[in-house]
Amino acid sequence: MSEISAEQVAHLANLARIALTEEEIEHLTTELGQIMQAVEKVSEVATPDVVPTSHPIPLHNPLREDVPADVLSVEQALSGAPEHDGTRFVVSAILGEEQ
Repeated sequence: MSEISAEQVAHLANLARIALTEEEIEHLTTELGQIMQAVEKVSEVATPDVVPTSHPIPLHNPLREDVPADVLSVEQALSGAPEHDGTRFVVSAILGEEQ
């Protein structure tokens, strides 16, 4: 079983440029140790005959058929627009860019 030390936690925090107090280092050392133990347990049972999964239950995305239907005319689509040029919506430029 791999153990993580307070020195390793402090080193990782330094690499990540995270300032930790001694209490935080002690707390994280315990937590990271528990995480490593959990990963080791999973590694013990993860054998080549166990198929990796992203989700324990097969997911199905129920989608309806894409059936063509009546659509809005250009005039209907633009009827509620605050501003349009007859064929397209007109919107103001963003970030000061002019087009």
